[in-house]
Order: sequence, then structure tokens, then C-alpha cells
Amino acid sequence: MAPSFRRMVMTAGAIAALTSTAALAQQPQAGGTLRIYQRDNPASASIHEEATYSTNVPFMAVFNNLVMFDQHVAQNSEASIVPELASSWTWNQDKSKLTFKLQEGVKWHDGKPFTSADVKCTFDLVQGTAKDKLRKNPRKLWYQNVKAVTPNGPNEVTFELARPQPSLISLLASGYTPIYPCHATPAQQRTAPIGTGPFKFVEFKQNETIRLVKNKDYWKPGRPYLDAIEYPIITNRSTAMLAFMAGKLDMTFPTEVTVPLMRDIKTQMPNAVCHFGPTNVSGNLIVNREKEPFNNADIRKAMALSLDRKTFIDIMFEGQADIGGSMLPAPSGVWGMPAEMQAQMLGYGDVNKNRAEARAIMEKLGYSATNTLKVKISTRNIPAYRDPAVILIDNLKQIHVEGELEPVETSLWFSKVARKDYAVGLNLTGNAVDDPDQTFYENYACKSERNYSEYCNPELEKAFDAQSSEVDPEKRKKMVWAIDQQIQNDVARPIIYHIRAGTCWQPNLQGFTPMVNSGYNGYRFDDLWLKK
Repeated sequence: MAPSFRRMVMTAGAIAALTSTAALAQQPQAGGTLRIYQRDNPASASIHEEATYSTNVPFMAVFNNLVMFDQHVAQNSEASIVPELASSWTWNQDKSKLTFKLQEGVKWHDGKPFTSADVKCTFDLVQGTAKDKLRKNPRKLWYQNVKAVTPNGPNEVTFELARPQPSLISLLASGYTPIYPCHATPAQQRTAPIGTGPFKFVEFKQNETIRLVKNKDYWKPGRPYLDAIEYPIITNRSTAMLAFMAGKLDMTFPTEVTVPLMRDIKTQMPNAVCHFGPTNVSGNLIVNREKEPFNNADIRKAMALSLDRKTFIDIMFEGQADIGGSMLPAPSGVWGMPAEMQAQMLGYGDVNKNRAEARAIMEKLGYSATNTLKVKISTRNIPAYRDPAVILIDNLKQIHVEGELEPVETSLWFSKVARKDYAVGLNLTGNAVDDPDQTFYENYACKSERNYSEYCNPELEKAFDAQSSEVDPEKRKKMVWAIDQQIQNDVARPIIYHIRAGTCWQPNLQGFTPMVNSGYNGYRFDDLWLKK
């Protein structure tokens, strides 16, 4: 990266931190409509059923969690968890029971009272034990260790676990874990969601806009400060950035600003506040192990050996992205393995040597420059997916694999890969919580809906449980590193890069703090305000 851009990025990050801190010290001003562009049409408004920023960015403000990550601490961790619908919580001694005292006097947007019954209904729904069923349930395995959710009267609820699990409180703090009302069906939450949050849902018009308005009966006194939030749907990223630079938008869609786009913004709008950094989203290769010839482990190994991670990072991020395993690398990530362990993993060494080994594997199987393995490379039809898919095709070409790009309508992508309707794909995987329990169970457990490659290792799942139960963080880290290393060596879902991306906002927007180890948890927006 050019020194001038490095200075600009560092300055932008520093400005973002200082602006957020300063905004908290100022007297907030009430009123105004916040305008953030929406990058595509979300498949639905139901956070529990979707697996993308495209749903939880516009709809997180409709809901509340029991607890959440402090919206003004950039690195999510257990230490940054604060009360929300729960006023307090306590663990029993061995961390197998977690009890929450609940806020009193909270109402749903339709005026009905919030009680502990709603908490139980939410987790019955997520665990698949409710009468109504979620159409998609991508985070069901997050809560497989929860034996029971028991109301103790209307204002207290206890989570009873099958074994100790210290990470449960972090999973509950994710933007992906809102509380739903008992009286709203999953179908209603998809199209007209009801929450307890700072903003009420008004409308979602395909290809036009999503609109929320202030919840005047919000249970936090004086909040929210904004009158409304509008998300005009602009699917062309360049068009959206031009609208931002023209002052028609207050904020870009989070993490959608690339290195070149940020350079343009800072050149044309020197007063814009921008943050560029890690997001805990990885680009990865997914291979359907059920489809021939990709049920052959040697072909999958060859594909993993073909990857030139540095090329992806240089082309897409001008050198500004990270190489790692499943867990986000340090220092932004809490659980990333040491560099010396990473260097030992399959496909992470010398690229030329790796590709020579890969070609030898493919040629032994009968493939060559004149007899290539032809395959469609499926990916979501937005730039953040299409661009690396093109580079992937070039990487695979080096080992006699001839790829053809198959762009998939963005709202259909996750359903397509979840039902295994693909052969090879380029996917982005966001870790909603920087914790191994979220990453391992969601992406690599045998029965997970989000395990798109059908990787299944029952013995390794025992190690998932062992690290999850470990209460000593340092001991747990070493267990996590060993698991992550094996996942990469097994070619479960080769991680190509960890994204760094940018978000920009107008200087009059106050109180926004981008999060560096999850792009999914920072959009409650109840204390954002517009300086007049």
C-alpha cells in the first residue's frame, strides 16, 4: 500500500475513534432521518432466518437482545457485554446455568408486554422445538448445548446447559440473537417484524427502500435520538458511493468501501469520516463433497494447493487484508493462531511448490492442459463475491481446472448453497461472534445448515465440545489452534483471506463505532444522532 494511503487509513481510523468518543461527550440532538444505502434486497427481515449483513444491518434496530456488545467498544469480547432486555445476569459455579433478571415495563411494538415467556419462545423457535418452524435456521447449533430455557416468573429466566459453556453469553450478545415475541409467527417476522427495539418497521419495497421510524414508547428513556432510518436500495456500489459523495446519504453500507473507493472519497470529501480495517469476514473456497468428481479427496487437496492467497490480497485489497485460518488473526482477533502454526498448514507455504504438487495429483487422475476438469464456479452476484471468484478461476486454471463463473441472485445465494445445489463456489463467511463456538459449530459441525461443504469429522466435534467447556482462556486458545489447524489440513473449507474493508459517514453523524472483529453486532443505532 502506498504510504499516502496508509497515512490516510490510519488517520481515518483515528478520526473514527476520536469522533465516536467525542460524540458521546456531546449533548445529543434529537430528530432527523439517517440515510444508509442498502446494497441489495434482503431475502427477508427475519434475523433468525438469514445469514448476511443484508438483513441484520437494516433490521437489528427493530429488536433487542438479552445482552449485547457495547456499541462503542471496537473489539467485541466478553468484557464488553452490557445489559439490554436483561438488567443483570449470574452464572452458577461451574458455568452450566445462566440466569437473567429482565427489564420491567418493556413493550413490543404492538403494545403487548415483554416477559420471560418471549425469551423461551425465541429459543424454542431457534432450537426447533416450537410448533412454528423457521424456514431457515442457520444458527440452530449455536444453542445445541442448551437443555432448557425456564421462566422463573415474568421477569427472570434461566438457561440450563448440558455442560459448562462460558461462551454462551457472547453468543447471546450477537446481533444475530434478537428476542422475538411469542405472538408473532415466523412468517410475520419475515415481512413485517415486531420487536422491542428503538425503531419500528414501516415498509420494505423491493429494489426501492427499507424504512424504520422512531419507537416513541422505547423502554430506554430519551432514546432513540433519530426520528427515522431510511435504507435506499442501491445495488450498484459505484452509484451508491457517488450518492454518498453528493451528500444524499449519511453513511455507506458498512464494510462496502474498498481501498480505491476510499481513496476517491477522501480525495473528494476530505471531511468524511472513514474507518478501514478487519471485519471478521473471510473469503473461502467451498466444494460440494457429494458431487463427483469432488467427492475425491485428492481433487479437493489439489484445489487447496492451487490457492495463491497473496494474489487475492494484492489485487483486491492492495495488500491490505490478512491471511489466517478459520479464526480472525491477531491483534484484531482474539483466537487467531500464531504465525508459525499457520505456516505449517496445507497450502500455506510456497505457492509454486504447492501448485507443482497439485498438478501432479491432477495428472495422476488423468487431467492435463488438453483435458481439463470443467466446472461452474458459483458465487453471489455482488462485487465482494464476484471479484474474488474471477481470481479463483485463474488460480484453478493453473492445475488443469477450467472454471466458468456462475453468478447467483443475491437473495438466493445462501439457500442455494445450504441445499448443496452447487459443485464449487467462492463464498464469504462472516463470524458474527469472535468465538470458536460460533465458528466451529456453525461452519464445520456435521449437522450444521451452514456447513456448505458437508465436511464431517465426529472425532473433531468431540474436540469442539472440549474447547467449549474449557474455562481457562489460555488453555482454550491452544485447543482452538490445534482444531483450526486440522480443519485447514482436512480441506474443510479453505480460507483464502480475511477481509479488511471500509465504512464512511458524513461528519454530522455522531456516535457510530465500527467493530473490528465482527461486522454483525453494531447496528442498534439507538444513540446515533445527527448534528445540525
